[in-house]
Amino acid sequence: MYFSGRLREIDRFRRHPAEVQQKQFEYLLEHGVKTEFGIDTGMRGISTPEQYRSRIPIYDYPTISEFIDRMRRGEKNVLWPEEAKWFAKSSGTTGSKSKFIPVTMEGLRKSHMRGPKDIMAIYCHLYPKSSVVLGKMLTLGGSKKIEREGDSMLSGDLSAILIENTPAIADILRIPDKKTALIPDFDEKVRIIAERSTREDVRSFTGVPSWNLVMLNKILEYTGKKDILEIWPRMELFVHGGMDFRPYEAQYRKIIPSPDMRYMETYNASEGFFAIAEEPGRQDMLLMLDYGTYYEFMPTDRLGDPSAVVPLEGVRPGVNYAMIISTCNGLWRYMIGDTVQFVSTDPYTIKITGRTKHYINAFGEEIVIDNAEAAMLKACEATGAHIADYTAAPVYMEGRSKGAHEWVIEFRTPPDDLGKFAEALDKGLQEVNSDYEAKRFKSTTLTGPRITPVPQGSFEGWLRSQGKIGGQNKVPRLYNDRTYADEIIHFATGMGRD
Repeated sequence: MYFSGRLREIDRFRRHPAEVQQKQFEYLLEHGVKTEFGIDTGMRGISTPEQYRSRIPIYDYPTISEFIDRMRRGEKNVLWPEEAKWFAKSSGTTGSKSKFIPVTMEGLRKSHMRGPKDIMAIYCHLYPKSSVVLGKMLTLGGSKKIEREGDSMLSGDLSAILIENTPAIADILRIPDKKTALIPDFDEKVRIIAERSTREDVRSFTGVPSWNLVMLNKILEYTGKKDILEIWPRMELFVHGGMDFRPYEAQYRKIIPSPDMRYMETYNASEGFFAIAEEPGRQDMLLMLDYGTYYEFMPTDRLGDPSAVVPLEGVRPGVNYAMIISTCNGLWRYMIGDTVQFVSTDPYTIKITGRTKHYINAFGEEIVIDNAEAAMLKACEATGAHIADYTAAPVYMEGRSKGAHEWVIEFRTPPDDLGKFAEALDKGLQEVNSDYEAKRFKSTTLTGPRITPVPQGSFEGWLRSQGKIGGQNKVPRLYNDRTYADEIIHFATGMGRD
């Protein structure tokens, strides 16, 4: 079997995780001591993970950006011994300030490029009779074009960088072609994909659920077909990431009405490729331990306390952790901003629970994205509603009024009764979050959720108005102030007057 060698390697780190992570640590340290960062931080005197944790501080983007800016100006040997020609440009959300994450050739080889191959290895092992590799994969790239950074540096969104660096042979297996995939205008790109892809034998597709749903609906509109199977009868796999798939699942199953259609979760970011679901339909994902990344974890209830950080073997299931990575892209003890929970420690499987900065805790309720997605799913199931997008924000106490949460929701299928939807959402949140439940008890601190529906197209329209189109741009589901909620409501109000 073509994938048998790699499957044995995956099985090895499943059975010997600490040993494999120690090898990653030693490999990174060997390269790090040669860099200016390594010299500045005294990395040469470090030989154990314990010394590493005690001597190297934890970084986030603002604190490591001065090193990255030097790399973007062409300086060599700053964070990694080899030159980083590429920089993934992303804010991760809709923040106005872009981040430029270095992408080294080593990072491409060991992480970003290895992930897609391992997805196919795992999938074909699960389904040995699958013919998915005999057809083409439809890839909806991002919208940020490749831009020159100084004399030789280049930046763009991660998907554009991957497309530029994928071997030419991949064009035989993937559509659209490189030229179309790199078109910066999202609408023009989707139009060309709709015109050309319907003549191909597409059996899988990959990307962010929200933007791919837009693309598939435009393809149905273009062809006049009622579902995707009329266009691609052998369609069987969607590899997705970037946001929770559950709010979109019913819509996908409606337009791809096949019992054999499978949906596979991944965790891929500008900073690296981190995890893959071991089976389609599972929310928890196997942490990939041999991708040139060394992992550490900080409990979110002790954010800002370096002494609380634990290595992989120190984590416990069910605890919310902020993930800290050291990688062959030149990121050292970098807090990526995502929060995860371990579902299992044998093997190590995780689920994404949110962002360190994307939560609501205005009244001590500590709502994270995982809570919100689970409760939203229950509300939809209870009322028959379907969600296109949403964001939530606190409603602050004024005078004698109590606090609340406002949920700005763009429905694809609205509930018949918004009150029932709000009740189901409230009940769902209380079931998954005891802090929220305590604040809602007899409405001591919080009153029930306030639902603000906005017209279809509001979220996409607001993103367009900000110049943020494509799979790597999204409105935060939760935010601890009213920045996004107020802007989207204001934008949607303007739509209603047009």
